[in-house]
Amino acid sequence: MKITIVQPDILWENKTGNLLKLESMLKEVSGKTDLVILPEMFNTGFSMNAEELFEYKDSDTFVWMQNISREKKFAVCGSYIIKDGTHFYNRFVFVTPDKSSFFYDKRHLFSIGGENTKYQSGKRRKIFKYKGYRINVIICYDLRFPVWSRNRNDYDLLICVANWPDSRRQVWNTLLKARAIENQCYVAGVNRVGNDNTDNHYAGESVILDPRGRIITVVEEYEEGIATGVISLSELNDFRMKFPVWKDADDFTINL
Repeated sequence: MKITIVQPDILWENKTGNLLKLESMLKEVSGKTDLVILPEMFNTGFSMNAEELFEYKDSDTFVWMQNISREKKFAVCGSYIIKDGTHFYNRFVFVTPDKSSFFYDKRHLFSIGGENTKYQSGKRRKIFKYKGYRINVIICYDLRFPVWSRNRNDYDLLICVANWPDSRRQVWNTLLKARAIENQCYVAGVNRVGNDNTDNHYAGESVILDPRGRIITVVEEYEEGIATGVISLSELNDFRMKFPVWKDADDFTINL
């Protein structure tokens, strides 16, 4: 499967501008990839202004994702601000060309930045299938909590979308590799570049890793850009059979 990771400089709270920018960036991969991954809050930046920026689950950004997916012939995913019932969520949305869709609500909210005061925490892991791959999803701060993303022999690709600041870039790189190695899975980590209105600076370093933690492809640091890498389910399964770490893993459940 071909995966394209997209690393934009997100315009602060400017949905129209961000979607136009992303459309331009995606022109070169139309019909040439299977899956496009956008960062966390790709249409606004990591904003706590949920009351002004929220959308309902089938609103403008979702329709944009459906149109892009159908016209460009690839699945597209990323997170943005959703209001569902009376609560706001930092919600990851995955849309396929045949209009199938899946979503995941961020579990670990970044309390240091006040995210927990604006958004509701997700309650469930979400693992779904696309082109034969079992896919698990986490959002930014979730990456720090390995129990939540522990592979129970139930997924092949871990997607992490983020607005991860430059000041903690070493942590980003280290944890992405750790999640790949400990879970014997492919990892796609997608971050942004540029500055936001809360004085955070972003290095990007969006990357696709193999189950040994080796880089398949990476986007240039501090630069807007895209990169496409190929992952192989047969190679993954062969590696797991030859080095079956998963057989010795501890069994557990997560109490919510």
